[in-house]
Amino acid sequence: MSHNYRLIVSCPDRVGIVSRVSSFIASQEGSIIEANQHSDLATGRFFMRYDIRANALSAHDFRIAFAPIAEEFEMNWRLSDSDRRQRVVVMVSKESHCLVDLLYRWSAGELDCDIPCVISNHDDLRAMVAWYGIPFHHVAVEPDDKASAFAEVERLITAAEADSVVLARYMQILPPDLCQRYAGRVINIHHSFLPSFAGAKPYHQAFERGVKLIGATCHYVTEELDAGPIIEQDIQRVSHCHTPQDLVRLGRDVEKAVLARGLRWHLQDRVLIHGNKTVVFS
Repeated sequence: MSHNYRLIVSCPDRVGIVSRVSSFIASQEGSIIEANQHSDLATGRFFMRYDIRANALSAHDFRIAFAPIAEEFEMNWRLSDSDRRQRVVVMVSKESHCLVDLLYRWSAGELDCDIPCVISNHDDLRAMVAWYGIPFHHVAVEPDDKASAFAEVERLITAAEADSVVLARYMQILPPDLCQRYAGRVINIHHSFLPSFAGAKPYHQAFERGVKLIGATCHYVTEELDAGPIIEQDIQRVSHCHTPQDLVRLGRDVEKAVLARGLRWHLQDRVLIHGNKTVVFS
C-alpha cells in the first residue's frame, strides 16, 4: 500500500541538501512526484516542498528515519499526509460573496478540505449555509463583552477540531491569544492591496486618494492588524469615473478569487512562512 506525503523544509542554504534528501527518499523506496525549491540569496535560507509517494514507509517511520538528516542540516521541517483532508472553519459577518464562492468551490471539489462549521457574528447567512448542510453558529460580538464572545468562538473552533480558520470578511479583530494559538493557520481576506489602506473602509480610502488600481490581499492573521505574512494579492484597474460603490463592486470579484487561491495553496502546503514574508510554491 502506497502513502502520499508532503515534506516541507526550511534551513540554512548549503551544498548537498537536495542530493541528501532525494537519496534518502529513494533509499526508502519512495518517489518524488513534485519538487519545489527556492534559495533566498538575501538571507541564505533554503526552502523545499516535496510531494512524495512512499511504497512502504509509514509517516511515523519516515519521521524517525529522516530526523538525523534534519538535525545535520538544521532543518525546520514537517511531514504531512497528503491524503488527509484538513478541517477548515469559516468565519463571516454579513458580506456573503467570499463565503458563497468558497462554499461553491468546496461543493464542486475544488477545495480539498472539510468544513465542519461556519461561525458568524450575525445571523443573516444561516439559511444559505444550511443549504450546503453545514452547521452554522451565530456568536454575537457585543462591544462591551467581546471576551465572552471570543471564548465561545474558540470553544467552537476547538470542538470542530479545526486545522485552519478562514476569515471570509469576518470584520472583527481576533484577540491576541487566539492569533497566537493558531499562528500560521488563520487566513484573512483584506479588501485592499496591503500595506496600502489598512483598517476600515479601504475602498473609500482608495477613492479619496484617487488611485487607479484597487486590490485584495490574502494573508495570515497576526496580532498586528492587517500586517501578517501575505499569501496572495491581485488588482483591478479603476478610473476617475468610478464611485466608491463601483470600487466595492469591482473589488468583490478580486477578493473572492484571491481568497480561494490563497486557501488552496495553504491546503496544499505550498505556503512557507519566513518571518513576515512567505515563499509560495504556486
